[in-house]
Amino acid sequence: MRAIMLSGGLASLTAGAVWAHAGEQGFVLLLPTDVYIAAGGLTVALTVALLAILPGEFADRLFRPIRIARLRPSVFARYFTSLAVSALLGWLVWRGLTGPGDPGVNPLPLAIWVVFWIVLVTVQGMVGDVWRWLNPWVGVGVLLRHLTGMRAPLRYPRALGHWPSVLGFLAFSGFLLADPAPADPGRLAVVVGFYWYAMLAGLMLFGPAWLVRAEALTVLMRAYRRMSLLGFSNGCISIGLPGWKIAKGRTASLGLACFCLILLGSGSFDGINETFLWLGILGLNPLEFPGRSAVISPNILGLILANTALIVVFATALWLGERLAGGRPRALRGLFCLYAPTLLPIALAYHIAHYLTAFLLDGQYVLAAIARALGLSDLTISAGFLNTPGPVKLIWMTQAGAVVAGHVIAILLAHALAMRAGEGRRRAVLGQVPLALFMVAYTVFGLWLLATPRGA
Repeated sequence: MRAIMLSGGLASLTAGAVWAHAGEQGFVLLLPTDVYIAAGGLTVALTVALLAILPGEFADRLFRPIRIARLRPSVFARYFTSLAVSALLGWLVWRGLTGPGDPGVNPLPLAIWVVFWIVLVTVQGMVGDVWRWLNPWVGVGVLLRHLTGMRAPLRYPRALGHWPSVLGFLAFSGFLLADPAPADPGRLAVVVGFYWYAMLAGLMLFGPAWLVRAEALTVLMRAYRRMSLLGFSNGCISIGLPGWKIAKGRTASLGLACFCLILLGSGSFDGINETFLWLGILGLNPLEFPGRSAVISPNILGLILANTALIVVFATALWLGERLAGGRPRALRGLFCLYAPTLLPIALAYHIAHYLTAFLLDGQYVLAAIARALGLSDLTISAGFLNTPGPVKLIWMTQAGAVVAGHVIAILLAHALAMRAGEGRRRAVLGQVPLALFMVAYTVFGLWLLATPRGA
């Protein structure tokens, strides 16, 4: 095997280095990536070609779920678990304010950036709707209404749609990517505490509509639950290919469609802003990186531009596809809202791939914190698995496989939606050529992004 070089392994053994960014990749891979990237792009391209010759209903059949059992979840159990999570969150915020300043020891950064942002988001997107049981506002909202007898005094403005959640998630991404110390326990405690109370106030004023349309984390989790294997269909627990709920669900609103693209754009910029390419654009020497405080404004501007560019390119691909298909063109807004959720598999795949090494490294700190809480001996934190070619290659192949699989599922979903919309097979295939080219190019870009050296 060709030479595999690792950098940052020694630094990743210290908490300060690990938590300089909420989810750093612990090493730089300098692999023979041309073969892997070409193979990934070719796989996605072949998927497009197969759809052109397979029966028109093939993609639709792939996303038909299988019913497992009829089940009626307990509402009271859901409220109880929500209250328990709220109490735990309150304790975590208190520990963030009063506990140790080391983010590798304080439980708040570990809970937010590892347990929630890496683990729970991944489980939500791959397995099932765990957020339904863990949402920290539902139980408190029900309890307050029961104790006070107060109903929501205001009706959520229909015109707002999902746009508040779009702004909320951009703010969340800006804090993660541009704040000088997003894992500082005290700083994070203030942000988490303020956000929890602000969203609770919105819930009490506008009712449950506030959570499902305006609260960014709930909208994020409700979007990703459409990707999970398990879900409810006609009162039964069902299982199907990831994305089956997207294929069978309703068309998204314009705000929710933009939210889906921002999930992908923000995740992509989370990788771009650490690369030599980005630092070169900013005129910074990677060997003399001045620190995150020096790139706050460029990172915020880059985050906005990356998402804007993605939305424009995606909309342009849809517009070109409609013209290429011929016939009477449909409204771009309707196409945008129909196909935007098909990018969720790609967004989830990038999330998993980007944070895989962070999970393997920072997850050890979570286990060590649990061991301390149980009175057990401290666990040894080790990055030794990054020093041997075998584990490193396995990590890379897992990341690359996740990215390619996400793109393949996205293409299959787009084709299934096109057929469900009543398009003929020829028109569906022709109309998706620009979108397919966009996805193939994004596959190559994503694989390059995973393997390119990091300079920040």
